[in-house]
Amino acid sequence: MRRILTIGLVAAALAAIFAISIIPGIAQQLDIPDFEPLEIAVLKAEEIARYDAPEAVQGAAVDGNYFYAIVNLAIGKYEKASGELVRRWIGSRGGPIQHINSCYVEGTELLCANSNYPQVPMASSIEIFDTEAMQHARTFSLGMMEEGSLTWFDRLGSGWIAGFAQYDGRGGLKYKDHSFSTIVRYDSSWRREGGWMIAPSVIQRMKPMAASGGSIGPDGLLYLSGHDRAEIYVLAAPAMGPTLIHIATIEIDAQGQAFAWDKSANDRIVYAISRSNRQVRSFRLPPVELPEGVYRLNSATVLEAKL
Repeated sequence: MRRILTIGLVAAALAAIFAISIIPGIAQQLDIPDFEPLEIAVLKAEEIARYDAPEAVQGAAVDGNYFYAIVNLAIGKYEKASGELVRRWIGSRGGPIQHINSCYVEGTELLCANSNYPQVPMASSIEIFDTEAMQHARTFSLGMMEEGSLTWFDRLGSGWIAGFAQYDGRGGLKYKDHSFSTIVRYDSSWRREGGWMIAPSVIQRMKPMAASGGSIGPDGLLYLSGHDRAEIYVLAAPAMGPTLIHIATIEIDAQGQAFAWDKSANDRIVYAISRSNRQVRSFRLPPVELPEGVYRLNSATVLEAKL
């Protein structure tokens, strides 16, 4: 058996060498052009307001009248107008919720991505809170996930889109590094429908960590934030292939972590955090031009593709 395996490996290696040696010749014969990547636009966010909030460690969420500051096992609800604390949910040390990564508001509920980071194997759940009482309402467990730790999720069409993180070092797996972080599409019952790799230019900027925040913008593009850099990355769906296209980077005075779109505003407003200053900050994001040949993630071209 060992001899057969060895012969098979040698044959595969020879085939690979042969393929590599003839491909340049074929490319020259067929006049195949080199791939030209899109130019990545560099834009800048406009800061609107700052609010002090001791929970501003993992991210922020927002609705019509309030914003929410998030730390691993606590969430503070604050008035937009005054910045005053309204009420707070606090978990317990060593309890079932230890690492809330991000949240967003849907109706009267705060939907949060929770993981067991830095423990391995990685496991994740969705924790839902009543925004009025700031009490835990219900849970939906994803269990152990080979994709990684759930760090963010959002609606996409009638289903969901979610980001899973892999890490170098602490909280990571020995056989996977940060480059294995991924984005998955689900139907309304959280059954996998597909997914994408993250653009290498974005993965490189996030190393050795991964995306801490993500959301579909009002323009149907995907916005991602990393763990530390003061940047938001804008990605579009590819015309072909499994990898999202990095079309813009927005400079923003927020140190990574999770952010949220203010869907109550008739403008491109997001709430993010300055972790070092324990502040929630609001920003106006500039419009992003969609290059030719790529697509919005909420477009019919993406959602209704048939095999």
